[in-house]
Amino acid sequence: MEENKLANPAPLGLMGFGMTTILLNIHNAGIFKMDPMILAMGFFYGGLAQIFAGHMEFKKGNTFGTTAFTSYGLFWLTLVSIVSKQSIIHFGFAGEVGQAKFLGWYLFLWGLFTAFMFIGTLKGNKALQFVFASLTILFWLLAIGHWMKGGAAKTVIHIAGWEGIICGASAFYLAMAEVIEEQLGREVLPIGKPQA
Repeated sequence: MEENKLANPAPLGLMGFGMTTILLNIHNAGIFKMDPMILAMGFFYGGLAQIFAGHMEFKKGNTFGTTAFTSYGLFWLTLVSIVSKQSIIHFGFAGEVGQAKFLGWYLFLWGLFTAFMFIGTLKGNKALQFVFASLTILFWLLAIGHWMKGGAAKTVIHIAGWEGIICGASAFYLAMAEVIEEQLGREVLPIGKPQA
């Protein structure tokens, strides 16, 4: 009887996170204005794909993967709802977020959650540790940027944008490393696996 082998859902979740994070932070870095394409990616790939990956991690018995992918998938859905003027949950204040300071607290709490999740990566590979450490920094830089006023706020958010591009690219790299290794049966892109 052939063993039923489940696929590794982590690359799907990491790509949903990585590509969407890169696109949003190209905007945060001041390179492009907010665009419906970023919101669509946030809803479908950053949001739904990560929720699917979280569900698949649940079936594999991976509490960390379930918590991370499901939570960040829901983060993207809430962020798209906050940013979109035609949000699914429209309370008449979308786009005003007042409120920038309150958005700062939203981002701060996601940074706090991510900092705790980072602790869960300490026995994992270095690439995963980098993703969570850089995401913690990204959330807190964005929170600070939303708490500040004027040109200083804009500067901090632009810095966060560049840091976010690096964070998203690291998740993209880790996803591809896992896919390529599984397909070729050997490590091609090093991820700093823990010593046995």
